Amino acid sequence: MNDFIREISREAMLELPLAHYEGEICLVTGEAELARARADLMQETIIGWDTETRPAFRKGESYPPALFQAATARAVYLFQLRHAEHFGLLADLLGEKRIVKAGVAVADDLKKLRQVFAFVEHNMLDLGLAARRAGYAQTGLRNLAGLALGIRIAKGAKTTNWAAAQLMPQQIRYAATDAWVCRELYLKFESGGVLQAD
Repeated sequence: MNDFIREISREAMLELPLAHYEGEICLVTGEAELARARADLMQETIIGWDTETRPAFRKGESYPPALFQAATARAVYLFQLRHAEHFGLLADLLGEKRIVKAGVAVADDLKKLRQVFAFVEHNMLDLGLAARRAGYAQTGLRNLAGLALGIRIAKGAKTTNWAAAQLMPQQIRYAATDAWVCRELYLKFESGGVLQAD
């Protein structure tokens, strides 16, 4: 584990190839998509996940998460959290002991998700904490993507309105990419022995 790069400069990051998720993205809107998402997610042993929240620009202003995204080996599923019919599946997923849920800064995401629906989480893995224990100096999602995967992820859609009824194509791609990167990081860390330090 002594041969990996622990830090990356902004200049070096800009030289990396820009990447995004190129697989199937399913924006879950109806019962058929919800059933399909359940079948796919619940057969997995590892998913990458993240949330997106409407940005706050004024002091004291905050919003609950608006989007939950989950990546399997086959697709990324996006759940708009204004649809309460999604909560049962998401609670089941977060609570499923057999499935590793890998993300970055998961404690904060879980705390905010509890503002939206009730759940008891099991088998959560914070990739940032695992990376820090293994000696990485930078442990945010974008830095880890550069350091471990050799790719650069766009940040452009981060401050868009995630609570909008209709998500823009760039928002959908951005959100799917974040969840996919979390899954790819887990697989890279697992094969590279990083998780043994966790």
